[in-house]
Amino acid sequence: MKTIEDIRQMLEQSQTADVIAAVDELAAHRGSMSARNMAMAFYLRGNAYRQRGEWGKAMNSYLEAIDLDPDGPAQAAYHQAQMIMGYYCKDYYNP
Repeated sequence: MKTIEDIRQMLEQSQTADVIAAVDELAAHRGSMSARNMAMAFYLRGNAYRQRGEWGKAMNSYLEAIDLDPDGPAQAAYHQAQMIMGYYCKDYYNP
């Protein structure tokens, strides 16, 4: 099983599929990790989904992280994802 630091390094190397698989494996063994570490894992998985352009899955991962650690970095990431998804520029649609 990968550690949070292993997952972080994989994300830095843009190994998004590996990050998602590693976090899914950790989620299957949730009882062996603290809530804060599990929240960090979900946050990192959200970042991997975001890198892949899968915004819905990213936001769901951030929400899982927020449920476990409301004061963690996922709160800001979720807010930023909402802002990006909610952006609308009427000029792009009315030439």
